[in-house]
Amino acid sequence: MTDIRIIFMGTPDFAVATLKALIDHKFNVVGVITAPDRPSGRGRKLNQSAVKKYALEQQLTILQPTNLKDESFLDKLKKLNANLQIVVAFRMLPKIVWQLPTLGTFNLHASLLPNYRGAAPIHWAVINGETKSGVSTFFIDEKIDTGKIILQEETTIGDNDTTGDLHDKLMDIGSQLVIKTVELIQRGKVKTTVQTVTENSTHKAPKIFKETCKIDWQQSLNSIYNKIRGLNPYPGSWSVLNNNGVAFEVKIYTIRKVKENHHYKIGKVICTKKELKVAVKKGYILIDEIQLPNKRKMRVNALLNGYNFHENAYFK
Repeated sequence: MTDIRIIFMGTPDFAVATLKALIDHKFNVVGVITAPDRPSGRGRKLNQSAVKKYALEQQLTILQPTNLKDESFLDKLKKLNANLQIVVAFRMLPKIVWQLPTLGTFNLHASLLPNYRGAAPIHWAVINGETKSGVSTFFIDEKIDTGKIILQEETTIGDNDTTGDLHDKLMDIGSQLVIKTVELIQRGKVKTTVQTVTENSTHKAPKIFKETCKIDWQQSLNSIYNKIRGLNPYPGSWSVLNNNGVAFEVKIYTIRKVKENHHYKIGKVICTKKELKVAVKKGYILIDEIQLPNKRKMRVNALLNGYNFHENAYFK
């Protein structure tokens, strides 16, 4: 059995689950690399990453480099004398970093590679209406998400699952897959598989931008439904609401879909005392949770108690 000395690299909550699993399984984590503290909120208060907060609780050694090629950072990294690096939801590493440990550097990716390589695999799997997803561990190489696969585990995506739901599923499955991967490496039992890209594995997962999140009400009922749940809870889909001649952006979160023929114009808002729905091709999108400008996200039934939608209101 090889003596494992681990450096863990990660930033958001998704990564914390894996770091916690490593600690719970008594693996020797000699250092944690995470993003620098960043100002946020109205007061611009410095905010620590989720990984840093957990690492502080565990009294782990923490490094927060702004430049991964900086000589002082590389010197500190070498002095930690790790022989394995694990990356979960971090940024792209330069070769000088990922080739450092003798046992390699492996990454946990939230998709069944080679499907959904890129920054937002969870979002795009839901947006594209996939019925399954999973997690992969692979050894990092010079390109993005192309290295040799160590292990994979699959899970289903429910018809009503949001990106938040799938995120939590993959976070838990992924943390356990990392443990299995480390145990294989420790025993010298790793067998890798070269990624093979076929016509059925061409989906990409590029970064999500604001324009990505705009709803096109001319799309099919299922496409709109998948897009909205695929952007829930973050960053949220949006559309421009025209209410009695006043146009403004709103965010739409929790929704349902109803397949039904109708005569309404696409985008028209149909409102009752308890229900808000939008006419789309061959059906309606029923909005359960919405956010108006400068307001909190709220349930529609609560909103309708004090907000009026004009009879000619529509989304565009």
